[in-house]
Amino acid sequence: MSVNYVLCAVLAAGIFALLYAFIKASWIAKQTISNAALKEIGSHIADGAMAFLKREYLTLLPFIILVAALLGIFNAGTLRLQSVAFLLGAFCSMLAGFIGMKVATLANSRTAEAASTGGLASALKVAFSGGSVMGMSVVGLALVGLFIILFASTNIFGAEQSSLQNTILPLATAFSFGASAIALFSRVGGGIYTKAADVGADLVGKVEAGIPEDDHRNPATIADNVGDNVGDVAGMGADLFESYVGSIVGAMILGLTVSGTDVIKLKLMLLPLMIAGVGIVASIIGTFFVRTKQGKNPQTALNTGTFGAAILASLLVFGLMYFLMKDDTFNGVSYYHIFFASVIGLAAGVLIGIVTEFYTGTGTKPVNKIVDASGTGPATTIISGLAVGMESTFPVMVLIAIAIGGSFALAGLYGVGIASVGMLVTLGIQLSVDAYGPIADNAGGLAEMSKLPEQTRSITDKLDAVGNTTAAIGKGFAIGSAAITAIILFSSFKEAAGVTSVDITNIRVLIGVILGAVVPFLFSSMTMSAVGKAANQMINEVRRQFRERPGILQDTEKPDYARCVDISTRAALKEMLVPGIVAIVTPVLVGFLGGPQMLIGLLTGVTVSGVVLAIFMSNSGGAWDNAKKTIEGGVAGGKGSDAHAAAVVGDTVGDPFKDTSGPSLNILIKLMSMVSLVIAPMLQNFWK
Repeated sequence: MSVNYVLCAVLAAGIFALLYAFIKASWIAKQTISNAALKEIGSHIADGAMAFLKREYLTLLPFIILVAALLGIFNAGTLRLQSVAFLLGAFCSMLAGFIGMKVATLANSRTAEAASTGGLASALKVAFSGGSVMGMSVVGLALVGLFIILFASTNIFGAEQSSLQNTILPLATAFSFGASAIALFSRVGGGIYTKAADVGADLVGKVEAGIPEDDHRNPATIADNVGDNVGDVAGMGADLFESYVGSIVGAMILGLTVSGTDVIKLKLMLLPLMIAGVGIVASIIGTFFVRTKQGKNPQTALNTGTFGAAILASLLVFGLMYFLMKDDTFNGVSYYHIFFASVIGLAAGVLIGIVTEFYTGTGTKPVNKIVDASGTGPATTIISGLAVGMESTFPVMVLIAIAIGGSFALAGLYGVGIASVGMLVTLGIQLSVDAYGPIADNAGGLAEMSKLPEQTRSITDKLDAVGNTTAAIGKGFAIGSAAITAIILFSSFKEAAGVTSVDITNIRVLIGVILGAVVPFLFSSMTMSAVGKAANQMINEVRRQFRERPGILQDTEKPDYARCVDISTRAALKEMLVPGIVAIVTPVLVGFLGGPQMLIGLLTGVTVSGVVLAIFMSNSGGAWDNAKKTIEGGVAGGKGSDAHAAAVVGDTVGDPFKDTSGPSLNILIKLMSMVSLVIAPMLQNFWK
């Protein structure tokens, strides 16, 4: 098998995705906006979002350069090139976030315009097209970046087993590490930004002043809409970029550890890349099935595209494996065992999405329980939301356990790696659907602020309600993939660090497990506190403006939007650094002070507690959000009722749960595993 031919095919798939993204972005840019107010407010949101992203990246630049320098200094020989790979991974992650958010801020106002002039079908087309730019940019840049690393290194160092194991895959690991580092800061920073603005806009605007959520009189409303983009577009994009790369690289490493001939090992190493390539083709084809008509549910159109892409990807992956490995076996494992392992991963991802939709979707039994509880005040609203989130962890963890056990039974640890890749095989369209959500949300806000007809807002509200569910499902996918990816990464670490066996009764391992179990709680405390501090500033600022400038509520004076944007920006940039540093430094300290065994215990503890906590927080927050929206739709007294006020309080508690701390945890557990994998050769030498 020619490695160069395979890598060129992977490059072609990556370029195909980027070309699709470019065509969609160009089409969106050509859509005209006739409403002057809509155009002006949309430009304010776009300018605020891009200004924050630039400041965030500039803030991270010294840190990124420092980590790259340390990789160059403390590594030996060819592994010093990990610093270059790390920088490339960070750059690709930043670029994906930049492209996705740039187009999302173009698509939001154009979605509102399309809703006003063309109805539901036109609005869905624009919003989903904007989301697809994010989705295809992520998968395209991931494969192009991996191609650069692998093509250059195999042609310089050769494709022999020793080169692959000791130089080439460690470089790919460093690429993934760069992506993970950016993902964590993007998620945390974006989450702090958006939730500080959201909490301030909700509590002071909706509850105290009694004005709509996106009313132009609310000083925090521009910051709130900017936050949707920096948190749910750029943040989620960076999150799934590193999940995608991490699952591919982890499976590639495990491919070289199987007992088989060098030819079989090489095929197994390259297979995850090829699966990702055919997944891109299936995802692009799936986007053409996302169509709807007036009066139809947009969720049906999105589900048709997503499930259609999943079925097509399964067929293509089967053909790929049959063509590549029909005559090959290792340890009694043949191509169909590996295929079914990938199907298990894909099915687990879909089922996790369905379970997440059940616990967080509008009109479902768990969400209706919260709606009923809101009638007796904020306390019962919060209690019922916490209960829903806790209950939701059980079926999701059972699905993850079944996926791990089933894929391992089929093809060992390599099967688990392929299941992880399978779960994200159609990431191109999964992320397209997810990024559609904040675009639809922004479109609704823009329609409100621009005083477009009530019919326009009703259309954007339908899109937004579906967007809340797609966002919750996207988080479910991310958490499920995080659990399986983390397992294959620390299994890869075990191999790379030369650890032959792990005894759970070993005191070092036990200490590591205990320390690891508490890290997600410490991390969540930091991020929740950061949101609380920033939200406190935002609340005081909005109250001050209403108090000192009464003309704002009378609509005779414009609010100071820029002040609120600045509060969110400064708070996010200041507060995002410490949690990120904790995630990176902890495995380094434990590894060098306690040894590889303690570090494996740490990774075990952080994975188990982190995944459960992430599911709980994300689903509680999603359920509270849709309970509020259900009441705003006219249930339990509707807007302005006591039940509505209670639901808003629940939603504001859930905001940092679902958009800051919860989704950041899945990056935390993967980043700690990735850091451990990068320092594995150093630890092996240190503890000799």
